[in-house]
Amino acid sequence: MANTPSCRLEVTAISGEDLRINGRPIKNNAFVTVKADSHGSPSLHGSTKPDALGESYPHWDEKLHVDLPEGSRYLVGEVRRRSSSAGDRLVGTACIPVSDFIYTPKNHLHFLSYRLRDAEGLRNGIINISVRVTASSGSSPSVPDFGVPADREKMHGTVTGVPVWYPNRYES
Repeated sequence: MANTPSCRLEVTAISGEDLRINGRPIKNNAFVTVKADSHGSPSLHGSTKPDALGESYPHWDEKLHVDLPEGSRYLVGEVRRRSSSAGDRLVGTACIPVSDFIYTPKNHLHFLSYRLRDAEGLRNGIINISVRVTASSGSSPSVPDFGVPADREKMHGTVTGVPVWYPNRYES
């Protein structure tokens, strides 16, 4: 699959909550990187400036521009802490499903919050972001064209739904 951008995103890293390293609240210098799921290919990413004063509740309010390759399923948001002695340390990672924001009109702003997981997979704070699709190339990532036709004379549209599988309670 080609790693060509299908759309451009504006991701605003707003803030973090209850960030810790080894169970201790972070004192300062937390920053965010955001990159697209790239199917094994190198991925460009954006990064905020470290928050010097936010402690374990940093505030960035910084816009990052990320190219989303066609076929990407999620964005990866990482919160790290910059230290002169230990270098950059991972605080937590959040996988942000593309389906949470891609099937809406261009320039629609989504405010989203995700639980961060540390390197061992344990809960480690929350990241608050906003996402906006600013441009798309090729086939537009718009609302998918599926559904059951409605009474067109009255509704002038289509009824859509998501198939849901319910287990048969009579199966063993």
